[in-house]
Parts: sequence; structure tokens; C-alpha cells
Amino acid sequence: MILISKYFIPRGYLGITLYPFVLLKDEGLKTNKVLMNHERIHLRQQLELLVIPFYVFYCIEFCMRLIQYKHWNLAYRNISFEREAYTNEKDLNYVRQRSWFSFLKYV
Repeated sequence: MILISKYFIPRGYLGITLYPFVLLKDEGLKTNKVLMNHERIHLRQQLELLVIPFYVFYCIEFCMRLIQYKHWNLAYRNISFEREAYTNEKDLNYVRQRSWFSFLKYV
């Protein structure tokens, strides 16, 4: 389900996925196929890790990357879940052909 909330999305981001919702900064982003594919990859990741463990792993890895890189955006971009999503966001068939736990290739 897609929701629009320009106030809930952190500055510098266009969308955020909180299973089963995709929150976007504005209505026009619904037609951005690459962004929507990126968020669908996150939905699949969250589903395969049964949602709560996804957020636990995501937060732990973000903290580790923040210590490693000492830079917020660099840490965020190097989270394995984000690396998978950014690497494959332009492949609009990726979610359909993606194998389970594919994010492990990006750890």
C-alpha cells in the first residue's frame, strides 16, 4: 500500500518502506519506476526476514557501518539491504526473479 507523507520522510530521502507500506514524499513519485522498484526490493527483504528481524539487522548493520565509515550517508549506502536495492533498482524484473536471501551476496 502506498501512502504519501512529506513530513514523515526524512530530509534527503524520497521514500521509506515499512512493511506493508511504502511512504513517499509526494504523489508524483508513484510513477517513478526505479524508486518503486527499489522500495519493492525492500518489501521483499522485509517479508523474507519476517519484518521485525529485518529492522533489527538493518539497525545493527547501520550502526556498524557508521562506526566503520564515520559518515551517515556512506554508512546508509553500505548497508547490505541498501546495496542490493540500489544495485538492482533499474532492473524492473529483479523482484520476480530474485532468489530468497539475495541480500547476503552484498554483506
